[in-house]
Amino acid sequence: MFSPAAQAMAERLGLTLGRANVDEFAATLEQLGRTDPNLLVVTSDSRGSGKLAPFGQALPRQLVEVGIAEQNLVGITAGLAACGKKPFGVSPSCFLTARALEQIKNDVCYSDVPAVLVGLSAGVSYGALGTTHHSLHDLAVLRAIHNLAIIVPADNLETREAVRFAAAAARPVFLRLGKAPLFDLHAPGTRFAAGQAITLRDGGEVALIATGETVIHALLAAARLAERGLAARVLSLHTIKPLDTEAVLKAGRECRAVITVEEHLVHGGLGEACAAVLLQAGVSKPFRIVGIPDEETVTGSQADIFRHYGVSMEGLSELAVSLFTVA
Repeated sequence: MFSPAAQAMAERLGLTLGRANVDEFAATLEQLGRTDPNLLVVTSDSRGSGKLAPFGQALPRQLVEVGIAEQNLVGITAGLAACGKKPFGVSPSCFLTARALEQIKNDVCYSDVPAVLVGLSAGVSYGALGTTHHSLHDLAVLRAIHNLAIIVPADNLETREAVRFAAAAARPVFLRLGKAPLFDLHAPGTRFAAGQAITLRDGGEVALIATGETVIHALLAAARLAERGLAARVLSLHTIKPLDTEAVLKAGRECRAVITVEEHLVHGGLGEACAAVLLQAGVSKPFRIVGIPDEETVTGSQADIFRHYGVSMEGLSELAVSLFTVA
């Protein structure tokens, strides 16, 4: 996923490579399930993608397999939640949030049941499988549905804490996970709270507001900018809804420019959510949304696609420098 220069920067920052968020998700879920028989997992032939085989072996009575039937998956997950269980409905995000959108809206959110939906291999995690398997719409469509928290973890710590939050939540939650191994961005003991951004680096020149697997690229870009004498603030905005509007406004007011970064279409996701917050508050600064543009998406690995669209240390740092000419 990283260029040699970006890999070297990560080493200079002392970052260590953890496992994929989906592995952390499955391990945390199994840990919780061993002490809570009401915690169930519902999958649509996706226990492999969700790394849930160990969960099924350890807790076979707590895993429900519905086959490739995402609408059934959401309906069953909602029904279990209505009966007092704590179900996690797990499926690739591209199919979960397109095929079963009506069930998400009506069975889960309208019915206000404490179901957790987990979108696997989100964004362009499936890489060369192409646009049919990319999930570049999920944040946009789910932001438009009421009564749903949306969390996109950036590393293993955020994932672990997000799963624990979701397991205890009394309202519907959507977790969006990728499949690439990720650097650990937070020191042990870092406080995670849904709806509250985490500041990874402070600075007043440009704010890099990122979510999910793009956060590491924003952090590396900030380190590269520091070598050029420019102080960048980096926010991990792990919760897309409810959005930490206070952190967004603070960054917009205190920094000379704002860049948002997401593994999603530039329409309807993190960038437009932040833009609405800033505009309604009358904050006017140079602002750019970095994500996947509205075009036929290139095919390749996640790393190839990221580099192509500037979701990289090099792309983000150069964009930041270009904004200072008008900031």
